[in-house]
Amino acid sequence: MLLLKSRRQRESVIVQTMIKMYCMSHHGSIDSLCSACNALSVYAEKRLLSCMYGEAKPVCKECPVHCYSPPMRDYMRKVMRWAGPRMIVRNPFFAVMHMIDNFMSANPKKRSSLKTKQK
Repeated sequence: MLLLKSRRQRESVIVQTMIKMYCMSHHGSIDSLCSACNALSVYAEKRLLSCMYGEAKPVCKECPVHCYSPPMRDYMRKVMRWAGPRMIVRNPFFAVMHMIDNFMSANPKKRSSLKTKQK
């Protein structure tokens, strides 16, 4: 069950789903990923599993260490910008889990500043 897996495993499944959605739409792939998307998928999995923060990893866009090479980071950003909004309709469970994981792993300083703003 997806809820019982570690955060990194959930994130991996969600990222792979986003890459598949993007590749199907932009490159016409049906059963397998095109070579560029496959390279991104393998690269993302490797980076995720070797994250120095482990289970306490922050959201990648807020991480102080950018472990993606600039070309791969740009490609992943492009994929996520396209697939992110569509996840709500196509995979609502993944979208909600991704939002919860992102909120729970948010920078504690940002979370405390949000609480003070709400008061």
